[in-house]
Formats: sequence, structure tokens, C-alpha cells
Amino acid sequence: MKAITLEQAANLLFENDNFLVLMHKSPDGDAVGSAYALCMVLRSMGKKANPLCGDEIPPMYDYFTRYVEPQDFEPQYIVSVDLASVGLLSGKAKDYADKVNLCIDHHGSNTGFAEYGYIDGKISSCAEIIKSLFDVMKIDIDKNVANAVFTGICTDTGCFKYSAVSPQTHRVAADLMEAGAESADICHLMFDSKSRAKLELERMVLETLEFSEQGQIAFICISQEAMEKSGAVQCDTDGIASIPRQIEGVKIGITMKEKEGGEFRFSVRTADDIDASEICKRFGGGGHKAAAGCSIHKEQTAAKEEMLKACKAALNGAE
Repeated sequence: MKAITLEQAANLLFENDNFLVLMHKSPDGDAVGSAYALCMVLRSMGKKANPLCGDEIPPMYDYFTRYVEPQDFEPQYIVSVDLASVGLLSGKAKDYADKVNLCIDHHGSNTGFAEYGYIDGKISSCAEIIKSLFDVMKIDIDKNVANAVFTGICTDTGCFKYSAVSPQTHRVAADLMEAGAESADICHLMFDSKSRAKLELERMVLETLEFSEQGQIAFICISQEAMEKSGAVQCDTDGIASIPRQIEGVKIGITMKEKEGGEFRFSVRTADDIDASEICKRFGGGGHKAAAGCSIHKEQTAAKEEMLKACKAALNGAE
């Protein structure tokens, strides 16, 4: 992958058309916000653009996703946002794994799969990069774009509380609010509101809580049975991965989610000098130092044991 500047990335967007914007599986606010904001801006320039994710887009983001109806065209230029590895693609998005022309990302663990890439692992979120890209392009954004970008930033920063948040992050958020972003409503929806189904799911998941390594590793599991019994949907799992690491004394929090076809998706959250992205890279995943994800296609017990083994090794190596 050839590393490029933000100005060069902007030129690639000006020069091309018929864009397909890829997101990782189990899309979060940063992936959805970045992809949809980029599509809205490209369309405002008279170009064609569609977002693509192999998994369903959570309905909780409908306040901006509903403004991006599918367009009919043959994709000619493939862009990925918030995607550290093509191993994190699913469904139809996997068909473009080896065809990505431009990657825009904030994961230091990015595997360099695209033709061109703008990667900055020090930025709080991909959405913050997207807003900087719009500034370079001299694009005046509307309320819907502002809502999408603000969603990406606030969700990937834990409502502006993570260490990657910089003074510039707050300045970008202020710019978005001036452009019409409904910040209070978005933060309430993302962090202060949950369905009864999600509450029931959290209760059931907490019953699976296990500790190892003298309480330094905590493990929880989101099973398909729990999803069905609680009536929860995909977006109800958002935020659950942070629970194990919130426990006092825990340095590595592991969340295992059961998917169809013998796949188990893992979210790893770490503290101190333990690198979650290095743990997940062993299984073809990636992410950030303190938060990363991957998938293991094995029987449940074997998948769990492999992840625990990797986490124990990382823990002992950091001590």
C-alpha cells in the first residue's frame, strides 16, 4: 500500500466516480458514520456512491442512514473506512477484499491491503479523519453529514473520555455542532438509552462472567441462545464488550460472541501496556492498543481456550 497525504486522498475522490464504501462486519458508530458521511458528501458533488457492509446496519443509526438510499451503478472505485484488515469484511463486502483502491483508517494495526492509504493511528476515530478530509476538500457539510460524523467520533471515543481524544477532537466536534449536529440527542441515544431487550441480554451475559489469572482476565459470552431469549438485536450488543474491563483489577476483558457457521467473534479490551491489537492479529484481526477484535472458526471450547491462551501470554509478557 502506498501511503498518501490527506490532500492526495482528496484528489483521488475528485478524480474518480461510482464509489463503493466498505465497512467492517458488526459495524459500529464510527464505521457507519464515516461511510455514510462520505457517501453523502460524494453524492453532493454529483458523484455516485453506495455504502456496503456484509452485516445489517443497526437501526439505531436511522437518523442519518435513511438519507442514503441505494443507487444503481457498477462500482468503479472502492474505498474502505475504519477497516484495519480485509479479514474483518463479511458477506458481499468480502468480494472486494482485493480490490480496495483507497483506505482511510485510524488503526495502527492496519495491514496495508489497499492500493493507497491514509492511516493515522493517533487520531481518535476514522470519523475525525473524514471531517479533516472534508475540510481539505473545502466541502460545506449539512446537518445529516454532521450527525453522521459526530456519531462516529462520540461512539469511538466513549463520549470523549478515551485517551486518544485530543484538543483537536473537541474542536472538530464543535465545528460539527455549528454545522447542525444534534450532539445532545446523539449522546443520549448512544450512551444513556437502552431497550429492555438489551438490559435482559446484559443480565444473561453477566451470568457467564469468568475470571482467570488472579482476576486479571475477565471473560463473558454472548450466545445465540441469549440473543433469542432476550429478544435482542445486533445493535443491542454495542457497549457490552466494555463491561469486563470495567471491573476493578481486570487488565484484559474478553467478550466472545457466537455467530452462525461455527464462527466466534472476540472483542478484547486491555489496560496498561498490554496490546489488544497484537493479541487479535494472531487470529487475523486487529484494532487499537486498548481495543481490538477478531474471529475464530472453531468449536466453542477450543475457540475460547485459544483466546485465553493468547491473552495469558500477553499478560505474562507485560508483567
